Amino acid sequence: MIRILIADDHAILRAGLKHLLADATDIVVAGEASNGAEALALARATPCDAMLLDMTMPGRSGIDLIRQIKAEMPRLPILILSMHKEDIYAVRALRAGASGYLCKDNAESQLEAAIRKVAGGGLYINQAVAERLAQEMVGGNAAAKPHTQLSDREYQVFQDIVAGRGVTEIGQRLNLSVKTVSTHKARLMQKMGFANTAELIQYAVKHGLLDQGNG
Repeated sequence: MIRILIADDHAILRAGLKHLLADATDIVVAGEASNGAEALALARATPCDAMLLDMTMPGRSGIDLIRQIKAEMPRLPILILSMHKEDIYAVRALRAGASGYLCKDNAESQLEAAIRKVAGGGLYINQAVAERLAQEMVGGNAAAKPHTQLSDREYQVFQDIVAGRGVTEIGQRLNLSVKTVSTHKARLMQKMGFANTAELIQYAVKHGLLDQGNG
C-alpha cells in the first residue's frame, strides 16, 4: 500500500485529488495540509511513501519548502502538483529535490501513474522537461536563456513582477523586506540585461513564462 500526503491550500482541489484516487486500491491518503508549515509538520509526524505538494501555498512554499523537506526527510519522494506550466518551474523543482512534476491540468489522467513512479523510487517528468535536463547536462549554461541564470529567489521575484505585483506585495508573499525584494529585482534586471519592468513582461510573454494560475 502506498501512503501519501496531500499539501494544497485549496480544499476543493484536495477533495478532487482524493476523488481521482478513490478507485486506486494500492494508494491511500494518510494526511492533508493547507499551507507550508502544516505540510512540513505533517511530513515530520506521518509515516508515508510520497508527498503531493502544491508549488504555491501560503507561507513557505515552492523551492524553499522542497529543500527543507528533503533536508529533513531525504528519502521522502515529492511529487509537485502545480498550475504552472511544466517548463516554468519543473527543472528548478527537480534540482531542489523533487521526484516529479505534474501540471494539475494533467492530474486526471496521470496522477496514479505519477504517484506509483515516484513512490517506487523513479522520476516522473514529461518529455519536454527531460529534454531540458539533458540539454543542461550536455551543453552547460553557454546557450541558456537569461531567466535560467537567475537564482531561485530571483526567479520567484521575477515571476511576481511580471504578474503585476509591487515590491511591498512581493515582500509579504515571500516573507522578505521591501529592501531585499528591491535588491533581488535590481540583480535580476542586471543579469537579464533589461532596463525596466515592461521589458521583463515582454520577455516573459515571448518565452511563455507568465503564471498560469495561483498554485
